[in-house]
Amino acid sequence: MEPFHGADPKKFIADFHTAFHEELVNSDEDAGAIVDRYHTPDIVQIADGHPMDRDKLIAHTRPVRKNRPTARWEVHEAVAGGDRIAARSTLYVTNRKRDLTMEVYFFGEFTPDGRMRRGHTLTRTLPGETATA
Repeated sequence: MEPFHGADPKKFIADFHTAFHEELVNSDEDAGAIVDRYHTPDIVQIADGHPMDRDKLIAHTRPVRKNRPTARWEVHEAVAGGDRIAARSTLYVTNRKRDLTMEVYFFGEFTPDGRMRRGHTLTRTLPGETATA
């Protein structure tokens, strides 16, 4: 069974990232419970060469929850096959200190229930651009 259930890959990955972010910043629920809703217990997520397991991913959510930035994903293209997805997008982030615009290249593997098992993300901050959330 495919995790994308016939959904448009662009919509699936945008909805996944948006929902995860919104639950983190708009809830006081335990971060571990939120991470577990969106990721498998054996998650390995490599972001710009830095591997994160479940514990590191939870620790990574702490500053996000503290700063409560807004984020918007503009997915330009995405393809999915079986349990894997690849996407190219732009992430716009606004927090108290600055606005960031980043190019994001994501390659992921998902379980049939839609949770991420593996993720590889490459990002590049775009110079001179500001976020428009």
